[in-house]
Amino acid sequence: MKITLYGKNLTSFVLAYVLASKKIFIEIISKNDVKSYFPSRTLAISKNNFEYLNKILNKKVRSWKVSSIKIYNEKLDDNSSVEFNNETKELFNLVKYNELYNIFKNEISKNHYIKFKKKISNNSSLIINTDINSYITKKYFFKKIYKNYKSFAYTGIIEHKKIKNSVAYQIFTQYGPLAYLPINNNKTSIVYSYNGKKNINSHEIKKILNKYNMKYQITKIGNIQKFKINFSVLRNYFYKNILAFGDLLHKVHPLAGQGFNMTIRDIIILSDIINSKINLGLDINASVASEFEKKLKHKNYLFSSGIDFIYEFFIFDNKANNILSKNIFRFLNNSNFLKKKSIFFADKGL
Repeated sequence: MKITLYGKNLTSFVLAYVLASKKIFIEIISKNDVKSYFPSRTLAISKNNFEYLNKILNKKVRSWKVSSIKIYNEKLDDNSSVEFNNETKELFNLVKYNELYNIFKNEISKNHYIKFKKKISNNSSLIINTDINSYITKKYFFKKIYKNYKSFAYTGIIEHKKIKNSVAYQIFTQYGPLAYLPINNNKTSIVYSYNGKKNINSHEIKKILNKYNMKYQITKIGNIQKFKINFSVLRNYFYKNILAFGDLLHKVHPLAGQGFNMTIRDIIILSDIINSKINLGLDINASVASEFEKKLKHKNYLFSSGIDFIYEFFIFDNKANNILSKNIFRFLNNSNFLKKKSIFFADKGL
């Protein structure tokens, strides 16, 4: 039994590791080395997903626990904010992208069930494509719901004087959401999704950080990386025995930190489907892709659309002088039930 993974990226590595644990032979195809070094990128991994990663790796992944997140509109006062927290457990864990990438890269490099190749073999029963730019994508997976946000995500790491750093902040500014995500007591990751008409440089980003600075005495701003932001949801998840996966299925706005979390949930479901096939003595083939689509397509669409709705809501709210968000924040602050439900969906999805 053999499964081919097309794409050399974090999603492919995690998936390869999970599938190889079932004693399935895996080949990872990548004609060219893709850029995998993102020094300023962090991943906000939900509590449930982080526990899953630690369980399959049988080791503790280094992270920083975030126990609370405060969301503000442009007004930046307590009457224009809402806070989500869990008194006994973390909401999510901040992990550096490069560290997680290297952990899985090292694990699969010593797994005899996993091989790296340049070309796809003819005897693979299932092909999983995680590469957005591959010829497979262009040939079979080009039909999608797509939106160009006409904005860029600027990511970086700020160094600051030591504080108790367990609260994340999300500020919906007039030019897009700005997130402060704690890495440790001296460092915080920033993600600024800018939708203004002109490009901005590091000097202008520094001014923005100072304007919307919640509590940090900044001593240094690291290198800033820039990424284009789009929304896309694939219309068809598979073609014959080829299954699309990862960002290729659903690419969402980074404001909620749900992109990689959605992928981990997809991996868990795909793993369960394959386990069922193995237990019944059935082949791992196109039927896996078909069942995966039936289970997840509608849920992923609803979840992705919900994140898009939040983004569009705050864009409209800023034009309406933040009247709508102020009333909604007040309502949420008075409803522990809705807060708990919001935390649940952010942690485990739909």
